[in-house]
Amino acid sequence: MCGLAGYLGSGIAAQDARAVLASMITTLAHRGPDGYGFHVDEGVGLAHARLAIIDLASGAQPMASPDARVWTVFNGEIFNFIELRARLEAQGHVFHTRSDTEVIVHLYQRHGDAFVDHLNGQFSIALWDGARRRLVLARDRLGIRPLYYTRARGALWFASEVKALFAALPGHARLDPMGLAQALTLWAPMDPDTVWHGVSTLPPGHMLAVEADGRERLHRYWDWSFPDACDTARPWRDIDQAAGELRERLVDAVRLQLRADVPVGAYLSGGLDSSGIAALVRTATSTPLRTFSVAFAQREFDESPHQQAMVRHLGTDHTTLQVAAGDIGQAFPRFIAHAETPVLRTAGVPLMLLADEVRRQGYRVVLTGEGADEVFAGYDLFKEAKVRRFWARQPHSGVRPRLLGRLYGYLATSPASSPAFAAEFFGQGMQHIDRPVFAHVPRWTTSARALRFLAPDLRAAVAGFDPLALVESRLPARVMRWAPLARDQYVEAKTLLAGYLLASQGDRAAMAASIEGRYPFLDHTLVEFANRLPPQWKLHGLSEKHVLRKALAGLLPADILRRTKQPYRAPDSDCFFVDGQPLDYVAEAFDPDAIRADGMFDAAAVSRLYAKARAGKAASFADNQAFVGILSARLLQGIHAPAGRRHEAAGIALA
Repeated sequence: MCGLAGYLGSGIAAQDARAVLASMITTLAHRGPDGYGFHVDEGVGLAHARLAIIDLASGAQPMASPDARVWTVFNGEIFNFIELRARLEAQGHVFHTRSDTEVIVHLYQRHGDAFVDHLNGQFSIALWDGARRRLVLARDRLGIRPLYYTRARGALWFASEVKALFAALPGHARLDPMGLAQALTLWAPMDPDTVWHGVSTLPPGHMLAVEADGRERLHRYWDWSFPDACDTARPWRDIDQAAGELRERLVDAVRLQLRADVPVGAYLSGGLDSSGIAALVRTATSTPLRTFSVAFAQREFDESPHQQAMVRHLGTDHTTLQVAAGDIGQAFPRFIAHAETPVLRTAGVPLMLLADEVRRQGYRVVLTGEGADEVFAGYDLFKEAKVRRFWARQPHSGVRPRLLGRLYGYLATSPASSPAFAAEFFGQGMQHIDRPVFAHVPRWTTSARALRFLAPDLRAAVAGFDPLALVESRLPARVMRWAPLARDQYVEAKTLLAGYLLASQGDRAAMAASIEGRYPFLDHTLVEFANRLPPQWKLHGLSEKHVLRKALAGLLPADILRRTKQPYRAPDSDCFFVDGQPLDYVAEAFDPDAIRADGMFDAAAVSRLYAKARAGKAASFADNQAFVGILSARLLQGIHAPAGRRHEAAGIALA
């Protein structure tokens, strides 16, 4: 795990190149505290900040091919590098390090742009082919590691985080109104969009190649895919055989992702997914198991009894970090500085604080259970959609919507607890039942209420924003040939997974403390396997992750194996007040005069929401999400522009 930055273009004087690169890469010191590296060629510069995980002695970057014609910097891990190296050596390639980085340049020299097809890992890569004068940018299939780019001053600039871009381009940090609208509605802009004007993210599973003559080619080399709904052919005789193969694949993924020259720990939430990963480490490998958990004082959020049950079951060396609401409030500005985007909930903050604790304990790498819900249909959203489709066949039925009452037992105030409210909330978007976004309409309708708090001119600027149409415009045509659950999974993967969960709650939260998170459930070969499974093997009635439970049978205590999914959550608006008094930065962020000066939000509407939250009455999802979204957007302004803010037609200037 590391940070990378660089440029391609003729507008940077040779004598200035090293200083420009240094200004960029030093902003990413948290991603790579173990040293910097640089490579400058005519019209191109590469910079790297290293977090040493593999080949501590000789794995520094940028790294060159033996003939020094190809150079690379990369952020992440190539888990199958040992197998790749053996294959390349058999083909005559000579290696000079033990690092996973070196296989990248050798694979490129042998296979060209198809080198990414051979990689099993989580990565963002910048590769300079000096002989052909071409730049290649590539991002891993699932979008675990970030890569941003922009064009300015006659060059293409790229980096692991946008702060590195803005270090080289002072005055370019402006929030984009449409990107902001996407973040407040969809929880994150859809790739390649970002909340920053003129800044794009390289989408997961994509490669951007820039040729010597300036031609560019952006292409997708991998994507989620599912069988057609009418395809009933199965390579397994029954679910038990599939569960057996799934377990073998999980063991393989865990073993690959344990590869490191430093100790590897694991997060233990108390749910099925992280418990399963921890159990596989304990039973299928000889790796000593060190586990870490977050606990909350509020019972609604706390899962520590289940965590401790797993600790006893596995006999792990365990650390529990107790996080209070006040801790979240105090750490929120730091989290937003790392997230670099508005967020609608605080759940990433405790994960950042847990990463701090992991670092204090001397660890640099942790395995997590992230991704299982997307891959094996674990979220309530998938169950909701199944009930809503069943309900839609008899829309006037009073019995069918009662099935929703079987969901959300973990919430203090369940949206299904009141039949009238349930009918109103879950009935949203029933007219979209034949659209691929159907499952997500209630969620997005709720979060989109935050748009009402935008300033009038900003509301006018995004008046044409249609989140459903936007998402559907970026879905493949074949999506409607898939089963409904497959459509729901695909949309979830393309909206929430890479843009929010793997970014704000994953990469950014961990890398704030120089911790590398690894995700065995997102091994791309495992995802491909799971996508071929029949939908009913994942969502069996209203029992989620059915085949995964079978695969983990015998490894976990019965109550963990049978436990209904409880999504990881944290306190929201009440984190920012102590006995009704706001934290100092919160009071500043919600100052009406400052809000009016910025031109982003409607000061009167925001003041009403602020008063509601301060009185402890912002209990609804919509109120909490709007409050956190507004606060995080306001903090972004303060981080990048302490003074001189102004509204512009092209965006909201932050510098």
